[in-house]
Amino acid sequence: MKVQVNDQNKISPNLVFFLIHAVQVGVGILGFQRYIAEKAGYDAWISVLLAGIGGSIIIKIMYSMLLKEEGDLIEIHRTAFGNTIGNILSVLFLIYYFMMALAVLRTYIEVVQVWMFPQLSIFPYAFAFLGLVYYIVAGGIRTVTGIAFMGVVFPLYLILTIVFPLRYADFGDLLPIFSHAPIDILAGVKSTTLSYLGFTTLLMYFPFINDKRKSHIWAQLGFQFTTILYLLVAVVTFAFFSKEQLATTIWPTLTMFKIVEMPFVERFEYIGISSWALIILPNVCISVWAFSRGLKRVFHMQQYTGLKISIIALFILMLPFKDRQAIDQLNNYVSTIGFYVLYAYIPCLAVVYHVVRKVRDKHEA
Repeated sequence: MKVQVNDQNKISPNLVFFLIHAVQVGVGILGFQRYIAEKAGYDAWISVLLAGIGGSIIIKIMYSMLLKEEGDLIEIHRTAFGNTIGNILSVLFLIYYFMMALAVLRTYIEVVQVWMFPQLSIFPYAFAFLGLVYYIVAGGIRTVTGIAFMGVVFPLYLILTIVFPLRYADFGDLLPIFSHAPIDILAGVKSTTLSYLGFTTLLMYFPFINDKRKSHIWAQLGFQFTTILYLLVAVVTFAFFSKEQLATTIWPTLTMFKIVEMPFVERFEYIGISSWALIILPNVCISVWAFSRGLKRVFHMQQYTGLKISIIALFILMLPFKDRQAIDQLNNYVSTIGFYVLYAYIPCLAVVYHVVRKVRDKHEA
């Protein structure tokens, strides 16, 4: 069933590029190198490429359902499984969106605590950050899209920082290529999942896109830009760190910030971490918007009510995660769920959906 959206609330198809990329680049890029290297060694850059190919296929699968249904995830679930079961599955998917926002924001606050303000309390920072998230999401999807644009363009200068570690890089460490078994490289693909999560929010904001078919290419470009960025960071990291160093480095990307030397700033990592707030902000906003929009669609409540529920729940559930082990477990949990959502649930959902639609269309003919 087609979901009706006012034209004044719609966004241009090219802006999907920024929505896809902004929700993917968050805290994952700060430390994904260590996790993928644990599985695939320095062949893990191949895992990044394979994850990029896999994600591109998943986007194509999502568009095959969205264009046919002309609706969102809620309508796809209802068409495939009926109203009751479909709504239950939708709620579970919404919890997944919520968990993504929780993991990203809590991990970023940990980075601020460890690298900048060790005595910083979670309470005031989370309160201020979530207040800003509420203000942005309350403005609607167009406001969220504007923040996504800013979150991609403004911090883009940080890409230039990878030039500084190249002075100490040894690309011979990446040789020989294919020194690990295919199963290890595939395990590395699973470890990259947390870094690529988020683009499934497309399933919720799709009805708000003008010229939906044209937006497919922009979604693919946004995802591939993310893939290139992660590949670049991974290769530079592997050339800069020895395997022993990388195994004991929690946030390799931040550690490489310490190499940056400029005449007007001594501790560039402070600037980098501060700038990262603008990257994290749209990441959280898009997930919260998708969660609150889903609550409106499933339970027929005002989206403002769903937004308030999500903000309060995020604030309360963030407080128990106080140490590195608990936060790491949260990230692993979200990453594992995300892996199965991307590579198991969505393909299976597409099969069921297309079979049901084909049978229904045949009976209606």
